[in-house]
Amino acid sequence: MGANIFKAARFHDEAAARAWFEEARWPNGPVCPRCGSKEHFATKIEGRYRCKAKGCRKDFTVMVGTVMERSHAKLTQWAVAFTMAAASKKGFSAHQLHRQLGCQYNTAWFLHHRVMEAMRQGGLEPMGGEGQVVEVDETYYGKMEEPHAKTTRGREFSQHYGNKRSIVSLVERGGKVRSFHVPRADKATVAKIVRENIKQESRLHTDESFLYRTVGKDFATHETVKHAAYEYARGDVTTNTVEGYFGIFKRGMKGVYQHCSEKHLHRYLAEYDFRYNHRETLGWNDEARTIAAIRSGEGKRLTYHPVD
Repeated sequence: MGANIFKAARFHDEAAARAWFEEARWPNGPVCPRCGSKEHFATKIEGRYRCKAKGCRKDFTVMVGTVMERSHAKLTQWAVAFTMAAASKKGFSAHQLHRQLGCQYNTAWFLHHRVMEAMRQGGLEPMGGEGQVVEVDETYYGKMEEPHAKTTRGREFSQHYGNKRSIVSLVERGGKVRSFHVPRADKATVAKIVRENIKQESRLHTDESFLYRTVGKDFATHETVKHAAYEYARGDVTTNTVEGYFGIFKRGMKGVYQHCSEKHLHRYLAEYDFRYNHRETLGWNDEARTIAAIRSGEGKRLTYHPVD
């Protein structure tokens, strides 16, 4: 991402940043985040509005009702943070944001985690459908704080998998991804995720893992590839799409973030899911992706402050 992107007025002028955020969030004019009324008064303070609705009459700004609420950071700083998050294919670190803004690291960390929270998607419809392929796979990344001693079958864990954090991802072929950090990628946990997030009319593609043998019967077809026999594709049956997503995630985590604590892993996954789901091949550019992230931040709050 080139430095020229930050020459726009919204990155160094508060009034321009405010106008940009308002246009992004309220393309048809300010809306009260408390009652939803479009009727408002302008106050003497620029960017502050007062709701006209009886029983409300509350003041609000573009930051109220979003991840930015009650923040002391400047809107120009928020504009940089959202833009970096949307335009950086493999992520952006709080240290990178700290250097870009010239602010304290605590401020950069505050912005970084709230932008990632804005990118978190919830309340989504099941994936796939009749004739559509959904690939499912699990991967392991980063050391667990409390490693599992034994498998669910009572066997000793291998050193590799016993100490790793478990991630399950579902990718709709040619479409979107949905990822989950789970305490343990066992048969019951994986089956619950698959059933709740994929339509039964879908074609399910997985590897030969026992995790999918039972739940696979719930779908139109369950087709597998046998990685142990070096089979990675058979006709259109493959898990290469979800494996490719894991590659993007892991390269970004190792090259950009290098470390994240387990309690925050789900938020990093949400960030990578968001960018993948708003990629250029699906018709999104950097500006549209940034606007989508801002709008996705409505109704979300983070109230903790620890730096981790």
